[in-house]
Amino acid sequence: MESSPRPPTPLHRAPSLRFADAARRLAEAARGEGLVAPTFRSPPTARRLDRTVRRRAGGAVVAVRVRGRPFAAVLADMIEGVVVSNGLSGPMAAEVRAVLWATVSEAASVEAA
Repeated sequence: MESSPRPPTPLHRAPSLRFADAARRLAEAARGEGLVAPTFRSPPTARRLDRTVRRRAGGAVVAVRVRGRPFAAVLADMIEGVVVSNGLSGPMAAEVRAVLWATVSEAASVEAA
């Protein structure tokens, strides 16, 4: 069975719903690049931090603070969480960041249309 593209997420939806949609999209894109997709959650247990990454057997948990932050900052932390949790650096990290930004940018441009 062939899967259809994920429907757009309206920009006016609650930040928590946008976070969940971005988490699904980024995890799918990460797996498409042959990476281990982290689990995303919000907020981090460390109250003073905007992002934490905890490595676990079989993957990582990326926790990002959503409340009170621009959603672009939330997306940047989620993307960097994928990079960090997979131990990427240099050109490979840059390539993966570009793919992940394209994934969430496509969703945002479809939503804005």
